[in-house]
Amino acid sequence: MAATAAAAALLPRFAQAQNIDMLNQGAEWAPGFDSGSRAAPVAGSRYAMLTQSTVQSLEQAIQNYSIIVRQGGWPQVPYVERLRVGSRHSAIAPLRHRLIVTGDLNQAAGVHDVYDSYAETAVRRFQARNGLTPDGVLRESTFAALNVPAEVRLRQLETNVVRVRSMAGFLGDRYVVVNLPAAQLEAVQNGNAVLRHTTIVGKPDRASPILQAKIVEVNFHPFWTVPASIVRKDLIPKMQQEPDYLYKNRIRIYDQRGRELASNQVDWFSNDATNYMFRQDPGEQNSMGTIRVNMPNQHAVYMHDTPSKNLFGEELRFHSSGCVRIQNIRDFVAWLLRDQWSREQVDYAIAAGERADAKLSRALPVYWVYITAWANPDGVVQFRDDVYGHDGLGIRPMASYRS
Repeated sequence: MAATAAAAALLPRFAQAQNIDMLNQGAEWAPGFDSGSRAAPVAGSRYAMLTQSTVQSLEQAIQNYSIIVRQGGWPQVPYVERLRVGSRHSAIAPLRHRLIVTGDLNQAAGVHDVYDSYAETAVRRFQARNGLTPDGVLRESTFAALNVPAEVRLRQLETNVVRVRSMAGFLGDRYVVVNLPAAQLEAVQNGNAVLRHTTIVGKPDRASPILQAKIVEVNFHPFWTVPASIVRKDLIPKMQQEPDYLYKNRIRIYDQRGRELASNQVDWFSNDATNYMFRQDPGEQNSMGTIRVNMPNQHAVYMHDTPSKNLFGEELRFHSSGCVRIQNIRDFVAWLLRDQWSREQVDYAIAAGERADAKLSRALPVYWVYITAWANPDGVVQFRDDVYGHDGLGIRPMASYRS
C-alpha cells in the first residue's frame, strides 16, 4: 500500500470536466435538434491550456507519476459487467486501490470489495479526467482507461509537456484553441479560458490537421461546396444506392461552365461525377448548419455548425472529414463578433434564414493542437485517447471498445 499512501494527495481537488463534412454516415444527415444547453463561462476552471502554468503543472504531474511508477504503479482492474452501488465483487478492491493511487478516491475510503457511493463518485471523477461520460457506470472504455499502465501514462505526460512548452508563448490577447484528441474548443481572453465548447473533429482516417490560422469571417446560412474527396468517397456511393439523394438534400450539380445539370446526366457508376461541382443550398439540412467560421489555411478546413446535434452527446466525437463542428456555435460567434455585433444581432441573423457575412474587424488567431495529456494548477491531470496515433505509445484507441 506504499504507492497508495504516496499518491493519495496527487489530486488535491477535482475540477469537474466541462462539457463537428458531411456525407459520411446516415446519422450525420439525420434531422437535427437543439441540444438545449449553453456554452457557459468557465467557472472554477479558467486555466487556458497553452500557457506556462500548464507547462509547470505538467512538470509537477511528471514528478508525481514518476513516484507512482517507482513504487510499482497501480493494479490491473478485472472487467466486471456493469457494477452498481451496493455491488460486492472481488474486482472492486483493485478498483478502489487503482482510484486511490491517482487521488480520485480518498485513501480514508478504504480498499474492500464493495462498490459504494464513494467508489462511484471516484469513478465519475476518473471518467471526467479521461474524457469519458462521467456517469459512474463501468463500461469497457472505462476499464481500458483504468488499465493503461502507469509507465505509459508517464510517457504520455512527457510527450505532451514538449508539445505544450513549444506553444506556451504569447499567442494573442484573444485566441481560439481546438484540442483535437479532446474534441474541445477553448476561447481564450487575457490568458483565461472564457468559453469551452464541445466539438466534433475528424475521423481517424480523415484526421483534422494540426494547424495555425486566423479567423477572418463568419458566414450565416452558407452554401456548402462538396470537396472532391467527399464526392469520390461518399457522394458517388450514396447516389448509387439512393438515386434521389441529391434532390432530397438540395445538392445541385454544375459543370465547368457553371451550368446546372440534372442528376441523370451523370454516370454514377464511374468517376464522371468528379468532373463537376456539387453545391448544397442553405437550409436546415445543410451540412454546415447555419454558420461557417472561415479561417483560410492550406488544408481548406474550417469550423461550422451542424444539423446533427445528437452527435455532440457521444463519448467519442470523431465523425467529420477534417473540419470542426462546434456545439452551441452561436455563443462562440457572439464572442468572435463582440466588438461589432450584439448577441441580438447574431440571433437575428440566424433566425432570418438569409445569407449574410460578418467580417471580423481584426483577424483572430486559431490553433488546432494535439494534446493528449495536460494538467492545471488545481492539480487535475487529464488524459485523452491518442485517436490519431501521434503519441506512438501503443495505447489501444477507446473507439475500438464497445460502449
